[in-house]
Amino acid sequence: MATTEPTTKRTVLQGEPPFTVDDLLKFPDDGNRYELFNGSLLVSPSPIPLHQRAIARLLVILEGVAPPEFEPLPDVNLRASDRDFFIPDLVVVRTKTVDETQLMFAPRDILLAVEVVSPSTQARDRHLKRAAYAAAGIPLYWRIELSKGPSVHVHELAGDEYKPAERHEAGEVANLLAPFEVSFDPIVLTRPRG
Repeated sequence: MATTEPTTKRTVLQGEPPFTVDDLLKFPDDGNRYELFNGSLLVSPSPIPLHQRAIARLLVILEGVAPPEFEPLPDVNLRASDRDFFIPDLVVVRTKTVDETQLMFAPRDILLAVEVVSPSTQARDRHLKRAAYAAAGIPLYWRIELSKGPSVHVHELAGDEYKPAERHEAGEVANLLAPFEVSFDPIVLTRPRG
């Protein structure tokens, strides 16, 4: 009696390392999240529900207070260079920079980049993306730490680096002034509905 071995589907990626953004555009849509840092491929699985909840809650908060000239958007493509490509969890851009058919944003379009730290992305979000977003000239970077309360770490650009983070813990209201005024307690980012 013949037995059949389970087969695993392999994704074949076009191009050779170091990869470029043009190579990345040829990758199959296989459910993975592909990003590039200096030509090195960063692959992430789909985020966990708590991560998605935090982004959804923050999007609603920002949408509720954003002046018409600003637009919060989740999961946009950010082409920082030919070998640097990121997908921030959420960004704020000027409304006039949004073309409904555009595939990518440039760093100059991004006023705020937000990343929610997941177990699989801790080092990237805490170090690599902070450095990459600063080098790209993005004025604000918010890092949301789910395992710590949650807490919101606000990094503001000073020259070509971010100043030390201003940390806002669950249970206290964060009163933030940029890119526009917004106040919220980080605890609302993970609170279940109902």
